[in-house]
Amino acid sequence: MSDLTNKTIVLGVTGGIAAYKAAELASSLVQRGAAVNVVMTQNATRFVQPLTFAALTGRPVHVDMFDPAAASQYEHLSAAQKADLLLIAPATANVIAKIAAGLADDLLTAMVLACEAPLLIAPAMNSRMWGNAATAANIQTLQDRGVRIVGPEPGRLACGDVGPGRLASLEILLGAIEETLADKRDLHGVRILVTVGATREPLDPVRFLSNRSSGRMGFALAEAARDRGAEVTILRGATATDTPSGVEVLPAETAEEMSNHAVELFDRMEVVIGAAAIADFRPARAAEQKIKKGDEETLTLQLERTPDLLAGLGKAKQDQLLVGFAAETVEVVENAKQKLQRKNLDLIVANDITAEGAGFGGETNIVTLIPRTGLPVSLPLMSKRQVAEKILDEVSRMLKERRSALSPHTGQEEA
Repeated sequence: MSDLTNKTIVLGVTGGIAAYKAAELASSLVQRGAAVNVVMTQNATRFVQPLTFAALTGRPVHVDMFDPAAASQYEHLSAAQKADLLLIAPATANVIAKIAAGLADDLLTAMVLACEAPLLIAPAMNSRMWGNAATAANIQTLQDRGVRIVGPEPGRLACGDVGPGRLASLEILLGAIEETLADKRDLHGVRILVTVGATREPLDPVRFLSNRSSGRMGFALAEAARDRGAEVTILRGATATDTPSGVEVLPAETAEEMSNHAVELFDRMEVVIGAAAIADFRPARAAEQKIKKGDEETLTLQLERTPDLLAGLGKAKQDQLLVGFAAETVEVVENAKQKLQRKNLDLIVANDITAEGAGFGGETNIVTLIPRTGLPVSLPLMSKRQVAEKILDEVSRMLKERRSALSPHTGQEEA
C-alpha cells in the first residue's frame, strides 16, 4: 500500500448513483495517510449524506458556497490552494460540461477554477450519455488542457443498460491518484516514436483488410510519455479515438507506409514502441476498380507478406530501445518470448486478448511485461493509462541502465 502521508486531496463528489462508491475511496485514501477534504454538490447529498464523509475523513464536508462560515474564509480558494490533487469521483456529464465551459456556479466548480493542483476526473454516467457527441467533445477539451480522465469502465449500469459508464474500480482509481501525484519527469527530452492503431491494406478502391485495434493503448502510451517529459512522435494508423495534443503526428495507413516512416525517423529516436496492430499480409494485387459480386459464389484472394516494421528496426538498431506488443490467444508468454528474440526487442508486452477486460477496443488491459533480461512481470487488470505508466517505468529503468553502462569511468577520485 503506497503511503500518501502529507498529501492533501480534495475529493469532489457529484450527483450520480456511483456517489456511494466515493465513500470507500475516501476511506482508502485516509488509510493511506492522505488528508481528504470532501466537497459535494447539492445533488450528491441526495445519494449520500455529508455526515458519512465527515465520519470517514474526520473533517468537515463542504457543500454550500454561500455557507456563512465557508464564505468568511473564502473556502473555495483556501481549500484549493492547499490541495496536492483535486479528484472528482464520480463526475457526472453535467459537471464535466460545466468544467469544460469554465462555469463556477457551485462550490466544487469554483474550486476547479481556483485550484492549481492536478485535476483528475473519474466519469460515471449512462452509456448513452457517455457516448453523446457533446460529452465526447467536453472530455477532449479537458484532456487538451491537461486534465487526466480515468474510466469509465464497461459493465451493467444502475439503469439496467450494459456498456461503458461505470465508475472506475477502486484499484484503478487509487493507481491513477498515485501516478498523478508522482508527476514523473524521468523521460524529459527523450525522443520516443509510438506506432498506433490499425493498418489498412487496400483490396480495391472501396475495401481493405484491417483489424480491430482502436489505438487506445498506443495513445495512452503517447500521453503518458508526453506527461513524463518525452518528445513524442506518433505514426497513426486507423483509430477509434482522437489524437492526444502535444505530440507530433504522421499518418500511416498501410503497413508499408508505417514501416517506411519508422525507418526514416529511426536514427533520431531513442525509444520505439510498436503498439500498432500492423497487418501481416496484404492483397498481392489491389484491384484498380471495385470488385463486383457477379455470379460467383466464392472469391479467392492471393496475399503476400507485409514489411515487418519491428524486425527491420531490430536488425538496424544501435543504442535504441525497442518495445513490442504480442496479442496472443494461446501460450501467451511463450509466444511473446519467441517474438522478442526473433525481432531483437528489448521489451515485449504480452496480452491474452481472450481474457475479460483485455483485448481490443476496451478501456482496460491485462498484460505481462517481458524484458530481454530479467523475469516476466504479470500485471493485474488496469486502465490502459496505468498499463502505459508501467511500461514506461520499465523503459525508464532500461534507459538509466544503458546510460550508466555507456558512461566513462576513470576510477580516479576528484581532488
